[in-house]
Amino acid sequence: MSVSPNLETARAVASSKVSQDPFDRFDTSDLEDRLDNQGYAVLPGLLTHDDCDAMVGLYDSSDGFRSRVVMARHGFGRGEYQYFAYPLPPLVEILRASGYRRLAPIANRWHASLNIDAHFPSTHAAFIARCHEAGQLRPTPLLLRYGQGDYNCLHQDRYGDHVFPLQLAVLLAEPGNEFDGGEFVLVEQRPRMQSRPHVIPLRKGDAVVFAVNFRPVQGARGIYRTVMRHGVSALRSGRRHTLGVIFHDAT
Repeated sequence: MSVSPNLETARAVASSKVSQDPFDRFDTSDLEDRLDNQGYAVLPGLLTHDDCDAMVGLYDSSDGFRSRVVMARHGFGRGEYQYFAYPLPPLVEILRASGYRRLAPIANRWHASLNIDAHFPSTHAAFIARCHEAGQLRPTPLLLRYGQGDYNCLHQDRYGDHVFPLQLAVLLAEPGNEFDGGEFVLVEQRPRMQSRPHVIPLRKGDAVVFAVNFRPVQGARGIYRTVMRHGVSALRSGRRHTLGVIFHDAT
């Protein structure tokens, strides 16, 4: 079967070596402050538009993915997504390894503040080895696709006993041009208080780093856990793609 020129281009870009770490432009201390204060942080223009288009171009390929999920079949919402197989595209691999290196100290401090024993090693390779030893063998980075009327219910991406408490999502399409609606939503479920929503505006290539399942919050009586869930509101028109980078593997 012949391969379309667009798909060939997408494969070439996505599989090419990454010459620069996308995180190098960002101040880690500023990232840490925003995660501590609100449980998420936006990284404007983490990926170029060419990189975004290359990722989107991979979606219709029969290669490189381990499974496809239609959300409506499982009550997850509407739309679909595909999990990458190993080996991951180099761009996804560097986002995983480099993002983890910057986020692991924050994750360790969060766990220490909540008296959680689990400590994360300094490298992503060492953490993935721990996941694999525990039977969490399946890669979790994924591409999501939404069309008109599609949405993603509030959820958490945990997948096993070894959970890294932060993850990354990159918007691969331009709002107002390629789609309308489809806002990224975070909800904090605060103890003995009503839930607090965050609607986070993103442009094409922007990333949001956010808490997977909970974050520490300083209260009047000390530090407590605030549960976090995320989702996507309904698309009014067009098509929306997202790259999700989860740092732990799945059982």
